[in-house]
Amino acid sequence: LGNFSHGICCHNVFPDPSLARFLCAELTRGYFLEHNEAKYTERRERVYTCMRIPRELEKLMIFGFFLCLDAFLYVFTLLPLRVLLALLHLFTLPCCGLRGSLLLQPAQVCDILKGLIMVLCYSMMHYVDYSMMYHLIRGQSVIKLYIIYNMLEVADRLFSSFGQDILDALYWTATEPKERKRDSIGVIPHFIMAVFYVFLHAILIMVQASTLNVAFNSHNKSLLTIMMSNNFVEIKGSVFKKFEKNNLFQMSNSDIKERFTNYVLLLIVCLRNMEQFSWNPDHLWVLLPDVFMVIASEIAVDIIKHAFITKFNEITADVYSEYRASLAFDLVSSRQKNACTDYSDSVARRMGFIPLPLAVLLIRVVMSSVNVQGALSYSCLLLFYLGMVTLKVLNSIVLLGKSCVYVKRANMEDKLFERPSTAAPGKTPSRTRKTSRCTAPSGTQRLTIPCIVHQKEEEGMEGTELKHRTPKKDLLDVDRFTICGNRID
Repeated sequence: LGNFSHGICCHNVFPDPSLARFLCAELTRGYFLEHNEAKYTERRERVYTCMRIPRELEKLMIFGFFLCLDAFLYVFTLLPLRVLLALLHLFTLPCCGLRGSLLLQPAQVCDILKGLIMVLCYSMMHYVDYSMMYHLIRGQSVIKLYIIYNMLEVADRLFSSFGQDILDALYWTATEPKERKRDSIGVIPHFIMAVFYVFLHAILIMVQASTLNVAFNSHNKSLLTIMMSNNFVEIKGSVFKKFEKNNLFQMSNSDIKERFTNYVLLLIVCLRNMEQFSWNPDHLWVLLPDVFMVIASEIAVDIIKHAFITKFNEITADVYSEYRASLAFDLVSSRQKNACTDYSDSVARRMGFIPLPLAVLLIRVVMSSVNVQGALSYSCLLLFYLGMVTLKVLNSIVLLGKSCVYVKRANMEDKLFERPSTAAPGKTPSRTRKTSRCTAPSGTQRLTIPCIVHQKEEEGMEGTELKHRTPKKDLLDVDRFTICGNRID
């Protein structure tokens, strides 16, 4: 029966089976794409999404770059002024006869701790010889240097992951209310740990910069080519994995931090090379092609990686606007009167970018590369500092204006002024879910900032029954790490 039906089907298709008629049918047969309109429309939308990815991704990257730049310039410009004001307040308070008031506000304590860490680490960095490290690395083989550079990248992410926890623990231990029962080991041990962390992380970044400098100065550029090809290996490790929106947000933040750090490393390499050639402008034109090649490869890898991740996981290009709005929300919320955290710490938690080690290294390199002697040199240094302050202020104003626009477009304004919800009648406090909230001090208007933790309301609770649910992460909750940048819960 099967052979019979097969014969009937073939007879309907080829009523006169012959080679000539078969070739004629193959050459003249047609088909209608509109019969599968949904599939082809979806494929076309995927192509359009891939075409939009570079533009939307670079918008996010540029916005994130200026966020990191703002936090980085803060260490050089406003932090010293804030430390001076805190010390002035500390020394003049006994003269004012104010009793019963705090010697220093929590923010002032954190500023002084940051200033002390910077000064101590900069003093310790004087005992590290950059030239000896450079020649020690230059004497190694190309393959060994390639392995070392990969290990340094992993170590940098591990240091960034654990380092912010060390700094946060120090800030909280130093500002924790005295009336509470403390279970910490004390401020001094935490301070020592923070100093050693910043010092070791700065040395690690110095080794990275030295390795990159060796790659720039190699005659055949083979090491630089190998290090650039390592970026394309990153595509293999990311593209064929399953990504949700939150996971992609974490990876985007890690890419922003990595790109900004690479720019600072390239700046350090250029400073060291220009110093060796007595600041000859002609040598700068020799360095620029390699610098542009490294930057272009980094941008190309990010675009290819994000384009295929969004394609394979069916994520639209509009998601990068949501990511940008989440970063803008952090900025706007940190500028409020009773913010939970300093803005630089907020950027560190979100992106894994910790500016202190990078700032210590850059100061060390600049001070060793530039000789400041005489009144004219100090005048130029003062003008340069005033220029950085001006750049910081302008950058902050523009970022704040743009952030307000992004938050308004994303309809996230109400979250800035959410009040903590009270427990419903009949429910004991043990039955309500505890969440970490930031509120204003007593006696002032309560202001809740949901940028750190969002309260998830539990519904369907009757009597003593409690239904366990897996909360869905909001983009504003993504601020932790994995071994490669951010932790995926």
